[in-house]
Amino acid sequence: MADPTEAFTRAMRQQIGHCTVITAGQGAERSGLVVTSGVSLSAEPPQVLFCLNRDSSTWPLIDKHRCFGWSSLGAAHQDTAERFAGFGGIAGADRYQGAEWFTAETGAPLLVGAAVALDCEVVEMIDRASHSIVIGRVCQVIETAQAGALTYWNRRFQALPQQGSLAHP
Repeated sequence: MADPTEAFTRAMRQQIGHCTVITAGQGAERSGLVVTSGVSLSAEPPQVLFCLNRDSSTWPLIDKHRCFGWSSLGAAHQDTAERFAGFGGIAGADRYQGAEWFTAETGAPLLVGAAVALDCEVVEMIDRASHSIVIGRVCQVIETAQAGALTYWNRRFQALPQQGSLAHP
C-alpha cells in the first residue's frame, strides 16, 4: 500500500494552479512565496484566501504586519516565480531582485506589471494542521491588461499568453 501522504502529494501535482506571489514585510525584513491555492472568498466585501505553512519565512511577517501583497503572475513572470519558489536557495529579501516592486497603501510590496495585484489586510488566520488559512480584505486592486497568466502543473511553470478577443456572432 502506498504512503497516503506521498499519494496525496502526487495527486495534487495533477491539479493546475495559477501562480500568485504572496509578499510581506518591509525593507530587509521581507519575504514571500509562490502559492497556487489562492482563491477569492467573497466579492462583498472583497476578500481572498490562501494556505500558508506556518514554518514558512513569510508566516511570521504576515502575522506581525497584518497585511500582505497578492501579485498574480503574468506569462512573462517565470523568473519571479522561480525566485519566490526558492529555486537555487534564494530566500528572504533576495527574492525581490530582478523585478520591479512598489509599496502599496498597507505597506505590502506588489509586483509592477502583475496580471492582478491586490493590497490586502489580514482579517483572520485559521490554524489547521501544519498550515494557516489566511483570509485577507482587499484594499486595492490593480490590473495589467494583456499580462496573460503563469500556471503550475506537474512540477512545471507554464505561461499562458493573453489571447485575442473572441468574436461574438
